[in-house]
Amino acid sequence: MQTPPVTPEFLTQPWTRVISWLLATPMCLLLLVHPSAMLDSSGSYSHSLLMFVMLGVSGGFIHGVGFHPRHIIWKLLFHPLLAWLLMLLGYGLWLYATRS
Repeated sequence: MQTPPVTPEFLTQPWTRVISWLLATPMCLLLLVHPSAMLDSSGSYSHSLLMFVMLGVSGGFIHGVGFHPRHIIWKLLFHPLLAWLLMLLGYGLWLYATRS
């Protein structure tokens, strides 16, 4: 018996993979090269929120390179829409940190 697809059809289009790649790459470089950019005015950051941002970056790269997880847990954990939301959370945290 086949399990129903978790990913909507439009997320298999090449342009959505480009969006994932373009969202993931700058955030990854920001976190690896200049992690202090995520600090707020008090010099702290939320470890738990950054963990979710890194999960989003991972999902963005997984979708961006065209990898298709087989198991339902991995499909849900690295779903492109979830990855986009988590990466947008990361960009929001970065904007908040730069403005405070």
